[in-house]
Amino acid sequence: MGRYILKRILLIIPTLFLILLTNFILVQAAPGGPVEQQIAQIEQAQLKGEAASASMGPGVMSESGSGYRGSRGLTDEMVEAIKAQYGFDKPAPERFWLMLKSYAQLDFGESFFKGKPVTELIVEKLPVSISLGLWSTLLIYLIAIPLGIFKAMHHGSGVDRLTAMMLAVGHAVPVFVFGVILLVLFAGGSYWQIFPLQGLVSENFEQLSTLGKIKDYFWHLALPLLASTIGGFAGLTYLTKFSFMEELSKQYVLTARAKGLTNNQVLYGHVFRNAMLIIIAGVPAAIVSIFFTGNFLIEIIFKLDGLGLLGFEAIVQRDYPVIFGTLFIFTLVGLLLQLISDISYHLIDPRIDFEGR
Repeated sequence: MGRYILKRILLIIPTLFLILLTNFILVQAAPGGPVEQQIAQIEQAQLKGEAASASMGPGVMSESGSGYRGSRGLTDEMVEAIKAQYGFDKPAPERFWLMLKSYAQLDFGESFFKGKPVTELIVEKLPVSISLGLWSTLLIYLIAIPLGIFKAMHHGSGVDRLTAMMLAVGHAVPVFVFGVILLVLFAGGSYWQIFPLQGLVSENFEQLSTLGKIKDYFWHLALPLLASTIGGFAGLTYLTKFSFMEELSKQYVLTARAKGLTNNQVLYGHVFRNAMLIIIAGVPAAIVSIFFTGNFLIEIIFKLDGLGLLGFEAIVQRDYPVIFGTLFIFTLVGLLLQLISDISYHLIDPRIDFEGR
């Protein structure tokens, strides 16, 4: 198993390289980069200044006596200075190579628009994303696995059909739609103002007692967690159900029941370990989906200052260091979680030997 783990760790390097290279090429080709945005802002400011000077009368001149400079546009030197400011004065291959060398040292550069190192921004925002992700993952698994087992044991019953309809709705409606509905209903929309509209804590959070801080934290987290849980547990529930149903139909289960074992003894003594293998295999994908897809939108809707909101703002502003820094972290975490999934496979069932394969 040790050689297999080493191989997987070494494979992370070319995987990260290809993902960064692909996205670097795509981003370079996309219009509206930071240089273009800066030039547009300067030209817009110059046009406003020109309009203000014109409104004061034709006799108003600049200090040099040659009229308003904005009417002549930006010089080549100014454009080159803006390019140098954002690092675009170098060829694309050189910029990519410098980025790789910095990333090897976990130096993601400095944000173009926030004036902070990307590492510092990620460290600041990470607790919010981890908090939301861990709680939503915990709730989804606490609901989905028992519900899936119950549905497997009562397949075809009225409760099974009723929950199937609810799960179909939860799976079909996007997470952000649930978030918007909850905001409208319970956060000062057209109906009730029970929960706060945005943020993770109140403005007076530091002045609250320990119990008050806990209540305030979960009060703010209630709607985001509810939206994330409703939109996330349907798939895991069906995965659990059909995994257990498949195991319950196998010969060893009939043999165990013929020996006089109770349903609970059969379920938790024989079926559970085998059925949970496929669920464990889906843990990395589920966590990545919850953290970086579902909660990405939840953070934007509820204005939670985490990595999702940071990444969204970076995409809008074309803040390339933040975009690539968060992409690097997300990809690395996803690859490590996949490796942890394989190790868990082996720990639960030693017969699974990835190194032998």
